[in-house]
Amino acid sequence: MADGIMYQEDAYVVLASDQPEEVILMAAELQAKLEGVLADLDPLPRELEKFRSRADQARHLMETGCELDLGPGAYLQWYVVRLEK
Repeated sequence: MADGIMYQEDAYVVLASDQPEEVILMAAELQAKLEGVLADLDPLPRELEKFRSRADQARHLMETGCELDLGPGAYLQWYVVRLEK
């Protein structure tokens, strides 16, 4: 059986095409960032059309993906990291 720690998400390293450095965000911060990006994205990725709210769309992306294509040469990527305590 897998260790439960494998499914803990402490923080995310976020890379964006319009930022020269990576940023570390907590889960709630990443969700808010994704919601903001999705609000301005048209058209939405087809897989997100079935979700009613931006919060559900962002949560789905966080749980199933690690990159959002924002158009030619633009992207947002996120990767789970564990912070030492």
